[in-house]
Amino acid sequence: MNFLSFLISGVSLGGIYALIALGYTMVYGIAKMLNFAHGDVIMIGGYMAYTLCSTMGMNPMIGVIGSVAVCTLLGVTIERFAYKPLRTAAPLAVLITAIGVSYLLQNLALLIFGSAAKSFTSVVSIKGISLFDGELVVSGETLVTIVVSVVIMIALTLFVNKTKPGRAMRAVSEDKGAAQLMGVNVNATIALTFAIGSALAAVAGLLLCSSYPSLSPYTGAMPGIKAFTAAVFGGIGSIPGAMIGGILLGIIENLSKGYISTELSDAIVFSILIIILLVKPTGILGKKISEKV
Repeated sequence: MNFLSFLISGVSLGGIYALIALGYTMVYGIAKMLNFAHGDVIMIGGYMAYTLCSTMGMNPMIGVIGSVAVCTLLGVTIERFAYKPLRTAAPLAVLITAIGVSYLLQNLALLIFGSAAKSFTSVVSIKGISLFDGELVVSGETLVTIVVSVVIMIALTLFVNKTKPGRAMRAVSEDKGAAQLMGVNVNATIALTFAIGSALAAVAGLLLCSSYPSLSPYTGAMPGIKAFTAAVFGGIGSIPGAMIGGILLGIIENLSKGYISTELSDAIVFSILIIILLVKPTGILGKKISEKV
């Protein structure tokens, strides 16, 4: 029964990683940028919901909507002022800028909210369920996380494959210059990508803080790194790959904590990633792309 409990919790945690990884994989797949400030957008979303719900006493649904709206706007703003001027710059310049934006968001949160961890009130009001005569209890947060992750992955896949903005995203991913010649607004498409990724980060942040009710300026740092690992694990640039990578990462982490060591779980996760990349460098669903010289 313990194994089943660890497995369900791992799928739930993996669903959170998957939502964050979807933002990473979309931005990289379309804009060819690694947005390492993505994890801190999670933290901003958490603080927004905390302010609206715990401080101002508003309905949790208002907190969810406000958090998603603020993170969406934040993602577009970061792209416009931090990344857009660097589209033709060296990858190292983009990486350094992303790290700078990450520290900026963390220090703004420190100035506004302080360094002390806040107790986060769950935005999930659904009750958990008992299975096997009460031997296994699945919390409402776990149920909602699994359902929301699957629904968002399916919706995002349909959006990218079936809608006009989605086709524009795929065109920009293939060749920005050719897409622009065909009438695609590259700037608007990349901005939309950042908006969607940041909205997903807000949802992931709310689910993360609801399941693990503690919020600090560094809340998004480690989940952001692990979600990037999940994106690489599954094949960065692949939406199903990000989902699979996130779920597997969550399961591996939880089983490692349950059966090996809570202190070594992170080391085990990253060690398995290294092994996978040595065997298949493009990740589980990644495709090797040949470039003409």
